[in-house]
Formats: sequence, structure tokens, C-alpha cells
Amino acid sequence: MLYSLSVNFVEVFTFLNVFKYLTVRTGLAVFTSMFVVFIVGTPFIKFFSAKQILDPIREDGPSEHIIKKIGTPTMGGVLILLGLFSGILLWGDLSNFFIWFLIFIVGSYGLLGAYDDYRKIKYKNSSGVSFKFKIITQILIAVVGIIFLTYFTEHSELEYLYFPFFKNLMINLGWFFIPFSVFIIVGSSNAVNLTDGLDGLATVPVILVAGCFAFISYVTGNIVFSDYLQIPYIEGIGEVSVFCGSIIGACIGFLWFNAPPAKIFMGDTGSLSLGGSLGAVGIITKHEIVLAITGGLFVLEAISVIVQVMSYKITGKRVFKMAPIHHHFEKKGWPESTVVVRFWIISIILAMIGLATLKFR
Repeated sequence: MLYSLSVNFVEVFTFLNVFKYLTVRTGLAVFTSMFVVFIVGTPFIKFFSAKQILDPIREDGPSEHIIKKIGTPTMGGVLILLGLFSGILLWGDLSNFFIWFLIFIVGSYGLLGAYDDYRKIKYKNSSGVSFKFKIITQILIAVVGIIFLTYFTEHSELEYLYFPFFKNLMINLGWFFIPFSVFIIVGSSNAVNLTDGLDGLATVPVILVAGCFAFISYVTGNIVFSDYLQIPYIEGIGEVSVFCGSIIGACIGFLWFNAPPAKIFMGDTGSLSLGGSLGAVGIITKHEIVLAITGGLFVLEAISVIVQVMSYKITGKRVFKMAPIHHHFEKKGWPESTVVVRFWIISIILAMIGLATLKFR
């Protein structure tokens, strides 16, 4: 919005030319989304507390959660999305289809998450919508988004899967690109959702992954840098850095209220939308495998649940004391803050490894 206005008046006011730079607009998106969340956060939390929009704590979770976390407002994802949309709509190039694809994914998954949170609050349990309904809806949203993406973009690179650490190793997925992309988006959405179980646990890794992909999208959309790094050049994809900047700013602002002890939880409204959008970013930048590396903590959390379920169904025994794995360490006696900070450290290391793949090819 402001970007479009600045472009229209750049010939009259030459100083507006600065807004043509992606780095400037990405920085402005970070500060705008963060500022919006900071300003709205306190009255938002007070309103949700007054309306008893509270998080129903898992009855089978760690016992101290029932004592410490009961009565905490949820659906903080609404706050995150408010900040995110403020940043991207003000500073993003709204003529760029990649931006609209990401807006569709994050908005649709946010609505699904909000409906899930609503049912949890209404019926005062942690079940929400059925697993079947959630997965089918996620798949349908992803399919619609990917079909429109392939229809409105002419980039043949989208159908390729590129492997990090190798210069010319790639696979042409062909029509398999659609189910593969759906798997990435749905898997990423649910992985972040599973990670969001402790105060601030999911927020910081999301910031780190979004930061990595703000840089990745910038160099992928720059013909000089992409050639130097020997990664695929995709015209217009640099605009995604503004979207990632909006995620960073919104999550930093939210972390102010979500840091231990949390004053509000993001709920499925935040975790499903953020996870889905990160998966979508990984697809359109053609760094799906790098996404799995930088977001390795999310992958680990998801795998721990899969292993736990399969082990129990096959052998009748559990591998972990409780899944997802962050609850396993709580059950072993680790304080919540210790689990959170150590998982943050793991995320930082994985983010650095993911960025290193850009150079070591």
C-alpha cells in the first residue's frame, strides 16, 4: 500500500526512491509488524482474559502445567496475524503473485486454526476439531494454493527439487510437484503446531527460520547473488523477504508477551498459520530441504509424535515418557525454561547449518 504510493510519487519526491530497495522495505516490515503487536498486545490480552478466551490445558500433560498455565488466554495468533498483515500490506509489492499466494496460505490456515481454538474454548477441552477434519482442510487449502501458483507463474524452476551441498543435483518432479508441495505445507504447519507446547518454544525457532528465508529469498531473487551462490534464480521471489520480515516482527512482538511465563498462547491460530506459511516459503524459494534443516526442531517434534504413536500401536510400549519430545524432557525433570532455552540453542545451530548450505555447494 505505502510501497505502491511511494512508487507513484517517486518522480515528484525523489527521496521516495529508497522504498524501492527490498532491504529497506523488509526492515520497515519488521518494525511495523512488531510495533503493531507491541501497541495492541496489552489491551488484546486484557480483552481476551475478560471474555474468558482461555486455553484448555491438556489433562494428560505435565502436572505443573495444570497449576501454572490454567487461566492463560489463547488465540494469540490473531495478534501475530494482525502484525504480519500490517507489515506485508503496507510494505509489500501487492502486484507480486508470490505475496498473494503466501497471504492466502497464512490467512486460510489462520482461519482453520481459529476455528479449532474456538471449539476448544467453547467445549472447554484440548481436542478442538477432529484430526481428520483438520488434515483434510489443510490439504484442500494447500491444493488450491498450489494450483493457483502453478497457473499464475511461469517459472519452470518450481517443478524442480534442489539438493543442498551439491551444485547440479536436482530432480524434476513434474506433476508430482503438487502433492509434494502439499506435503511440505501441511507437514510444516502441523510440525510447528506440535512444537507450540511451552512458553516461547515455537516463537523463537519461527523467527530464526523466517530470518534465514528472508535472506534466502533475497539472494534467490537477485540474479547476481544467485549466480554467485549457484542457486536457482527466480524472478520476483525477492519480495518474499518482506513477508518473512513481517513474520519476524510480529513474532518478536508476540514473544514479549509469550516469553516465560506466558501472558498469552498463540494457539492453533498462530501455529498452523505460521507453519503453513514457512512451508509455502520453502516451496517457492526452492529450498525445501534447507527448510527441513533450519526448521529441524519442528521436524524432530513431529517425528517424536509419529514414533510414539507407531511404537504404541505396534508394541504397546512408548518410546518417550510423553510426546511431543519437549514434554518427554519435562517428565524427566527438566524445568520448562531449561527445555525452552536448550531447544532455542538447537534451533540457532540448525539455522546456521541451513544458511551454510548456500555456500558449500
